[in-house]
Amino acid sequence: MSASTDDLHVFPRTVERPIAPVWHRHARDAVQQGLIAALTIVLGLILPAALFALWWTAAERHWIAEQILPPPAFVWDSIKYVLETGELLDHIKFSASRVAWSLLIGGSAGLILGFGMALSRSFKAYVFPTFDVLAQLPVLGWIPLLIIFVGIEEPLKITAVSIAVVVPVALSTLHGIANIPQSLLEVGRVYQFDAFQVIHRIVLPAAAPSLFTGLRQGVMQAWLSVIFVELLSSSEGLGFLMAYSRSLGQIDMVIVAMLAIGVVGILIELTLRLIESRLQGWRRSAF
Repeated sequence: MSASTDDLHVFPRTVERPIAPVWHRHARDAVQQGLIAALTIVLGLILPAALFALWWTAAERHWIAEQILPPPAFVWDSIKYVLETGELLDHIKFSASRVAWSLLIGGSAGLILGFGMALSRSFKAYVFPTFDVLAQLPVLGWIPLLIIFVGIEEPLKITAVSIAVVVPVALSTLHGIANIPQSLLEVGRVYQFDAFQVIHRIVLPAAAPSLFTGLRQGVMQAWLSVIFVELLSSSEGLGFLMAYSRSLGQIDMVIVAMLAIGVVGILIELTLRLIESRLQGWRRSAF
């Protein structure tokens, strides 16, 4: 006995679920991403809020003397004062200028070293062993030697911070180019790319993530190193502001300098993330 496909008892009809429009799915994904971002921000603010509450309570109940830990209101007044007078912005400009020059010098030297060691085995054989040994020295280890050769003025700060930038940029460039798949290089040979086309269409897009990682590390190393160098020898900059305020017992200004260093560091990180997002788009279009 055969059954007809029209018999609903044997072959019940399936109800097709309506497919949500594309814009509806995109809106739902956007809402979900927004909720995740908001939750991340809220969770990230819990610890700072707890520390601020502890600070405010300790100052309010005089657990610690005001000369050692000034209350938040006093620090806020100090922030407004240095912003109104322009003193804080002047120190930030000095520190940022040193970072910019160090990135230009150290970043260029790091790229040259990285490309040279990645593209020439002979150059790497001569240079890399010495570079690897010198890269183990922190910036502090270079200061006594640099004082002898360049003194204690501005060249000391620029040179020391540039050294801190060279290492991550050179190593990231070397590893990024060395890890390019051979299949990509074979494509260049098939299409008979010249040296410029190989670098522009294959090497740079393929090594872009590593190059940008080195750049990010170099920028952060430069920012941290310039503060450290200014703590040792400087007459301007955020590091100097912190050291000078500490010598005068102005702990509120020390905290102001610390907050300024953190805020500028966050702005640098956000800027680098924006550049990275644009870079990924360029990398996709290059391939």
